[in-house]
Amino acid sequence: MGTGRILPTNGIARAGGGRGPAGLRQVAPGTAGAEPVGGGGRSARRFPLGRCRSAAMRPPARAALGLLLGLLLGLPREASPKPTPCKRCRELVDKFNQGMVDTAKKNFGGGNTAWEEKSLSKYESSEVRLLEIVEGLCGSSDFECNRLVEEHEEQLEAWWLRLKKEHPDLFEWFCVKTLKVCCSPGTYGPDCLACQGGSERPCSGNGRCSGDGSREGDGSCQCHPGYRGALCTDCVDGYFSALRNETHSVCTACDESCKLCTGPSSRDCTECQAGWAPEDGACVDVDECAAETPPCSAQQFCQNVGGSFQCEECDPTCVGCTGKGPGQCKECIAGYTKESGQCADVDECSLPEKPCLRKHENCYNTPGSYVCVCPEGFEETEDACVQAPQPAGEEVTEETPTQPPSREDL
Repeated sequence: MGTGRILPTNGIARAGGGRGPAGLRQVAPGTAGAEPVGGGGRSARRFPLGRCRSAAMRPPARAALGLLLGLLLGLPREASPKPTPCKRCRELVDKFNQGMVDTAKKNFGGGNTAWEEKSLSKYESSEVRLLEIVEGLCGSSDFECNRLVEEHEEQLEAWWLRLKKEHPDLFEWFCVKTLKVCCSPGTYGPDCLACQGGSERPCSGNGRCSGDGSREGDGSCQCHPGYRGALCTDCVDGYFSALRNETHSVCTACDESCKLCTGPSSRDCTECQAGWAPEDGACVDVDECAAETPPCSAQQFCQNVGGSFQCEECDPTCVGCTGKGPGQCKECIAGYTKESGQCADVDECSLPEKPCLRKHENCYNTPGSYVCVCPEGFEETEDACVQAPQPAGEEVTEETPTQPPSREDL
């Protein structure tokens, strides 16, 4: 900047704080209270804010080197949309405003408050506070933000010191009128023309103006759901006009049974939606599941819903069904039988006629079926389970095992 914080030549602040000659409080540079004493005849030197900003705001050499190596080696980088100049400016202003909030309650803190208010420039509008705000605007790796601050710090300082009272809205003064990268709300394009429907209520309040608040777009309306037309004042199918006058238009959704309507109920339909039919002055749901030809397959059951139907799968134990679960089966699949109104597994191993016929063979029931296996220590042959040969020297005794194998072994 062309101007900067003023440092007095006598009584210069020293690190560590304290009170100097004549009771003047001395504080560390860059802290609240380091603001110069007002008065005539003093000599001073000025430092541009760009020089005062912390070195931490500059990109670290290691990070810059890593970025350079990445570019040289052609490492893949995710492409991200580049923010528009208006968005960059708006983000900077938002951070500046937040900095004003964060520093709003700071004061010189201690000592003779009456003397400070009389003799020192008020911290509220001081260059010290401005410097603290600017210090926090950009991260060290945010190159675009740092560049924007360095290019326009003179304008920011001028607004802070001289123009803030006359132009309290920093966004309007800085982004719209000074840099001319944004427009005021309700306007668009290079010349900040009024959006369709006027800048006060663009698109009649029922849509978004293309380019609103930026130097881009064509000002056309992108209507909210339920609205259409150049100014978003007309209702689309499925909505009716609940209010319409010279300044406002309100569209409200019809009943779900209506394709077109004049009011909110099913009796206000002028045309029914698909899956609904007129009956006694209203649109009523058509029960597709009651049709003579069932709409679902043999292994599905039909469930009626408003304006349509759904086909749900039968329980795996069913051969055809009328609803959900094993209790709604028309018939049972092989291995299951009806018990207490629902399909239950048949335990083939407990039937009088045993299914496993080989000698020493065990039967084990499974859902819907069974398995025949030889017990441990026995080997399968075509017509029996025979005991496996024993190691030499051991006495061979015939065993008749009765324990079936565990479920995990099957």
